[in-house]
Amino acid sequence: MDVGIVGGGIVGLAVARQAALTHGARVTVLDKEDRVGAHQTGHNSGVVHAGIYYRPGSLKARLCREGVALLREYCAEHRLPYAEAGKLVVASTAAERPALREIAVRARANGVPGIAELDALALREIEPHVVGTGAVHSPRTAIADFPAVARRLAEDVRQGGGSVLLSHPVRSVRETAGGVRVVAGERTLTFDRLIVCAGLGTDAVARMAGAPGDVRIVPFRGEYYALAGTARDLVRGLVYPVPDPRYPFLGVHLTRRIDGEVLVGPNAVMALALEGYSWRDLAPAELARILAWPGTRRMAARHWRTGVKEVAGSIGRRSFLRAARRYVPALTAGDLVRTTGGVRAQAVDARGGMLDDFSIDVHGRVVLVRNAPSPAATSSLAIARHIVGITSTLTS
Repeated sequence: MDVGIVGGGIVGLAVARQAALTHGARVTVLDKEDRVGAHQTGHNSGVVHAGIYYRPGSLKARLCREGVALLREYCAEHRLPYAEAGKLVVASTAAERPALREIAVRARANGVPGIAELDALALREIEPHVVGTGAVHSPRTAIADFPAVARRLAEDVRQGGGSVLLSHPVRSVRETAGGVRVVAGERTLTFDRLIVCAGLGTDAVARMAGAPGDVRIVPFRGEYYALAGTARDLVRGLVYPVPDPRYPFLGVHLTRRIDGEVLVGPNAVMALALEGYSWRDLAPAELARILAWPGTRRMAARHWRTGVKEVAGSIGRRSFLRAARRYVPALTAGDLVRTTGGVRAQAVDARGGMLDDFSIDVHGRVVLVRNAPSPAATSSLAIARHIVGITSTLTS
């Protein structure tokens, strides 16, 4: 069986590896960039999520827990960086304590190991410079180098006889009686199955395949600052706020990375292009298509106050500092330096709702990953098993 995968991020590469391992498939990964993991895989904080937030029984909850175990084993096997840094979800006020309690309940329902509920004094034993009225501690939450994992997965694909074709943008997709015909770069290829893990490019490939679907990708830019110098010593692991259940974004948090850097962020502002990594990145045609989707306009009408606040915060460091100082009051403006951000591919339905769970559709011989935001990198090896399982039912 010939399987094509559109997207050379960590999910697409994991799917390619799994298809080869499970079916002995001849796999070909297609990506328009000149390197693997160029977008969401290479622009995130590197957190290996333990599964504490997600609705029990959801695809996210199940695949996150499966994915952590698989990723930890994979990193150990290939000597890739992986460290259990631990996470505190901190309530800064008494009013946040009920929501914090709900997080602990969800975490235990999802089987997250080692969950503990801490009071104000106990949390400071773990993070001496962090303040709050209480916290949920997840000691097994880890950090990893996801770009390194993606590169290793690509090598696995090549060693297994597959191909990773970089600088090969997909130009057309057409299903025929005998398979799926794809034009990528200057090549024309035919596959028995095509699996689309294109992230920010999902909608474009779906339209080519004649499967626009009921959701669209809206790009949200997440901007970060990093702690400078000795300010890094103020945070030992990961410090997160109690999230707002109305949004799939977790809010500004402090994250120690595998390289020792500590990030502050991200915020969430709608980008002006699918790959809009800064305010200067404007793609009028892409923006017009995003705004033409009724769900985008309904989402904006519902959440415009939050949107205005996020845009205002994007202009300077003051809002980031204010958010970080809720938990680490010793921080000063001079401790924050701007660093690289990322763009999240967030699926939005026609009613303006932001999809929270992973979403995968099947259209004939084409499998489309519609929504795979965080914790997709954590869950990538489990997502791959899930998708290849779907593909197996199509071939039976």
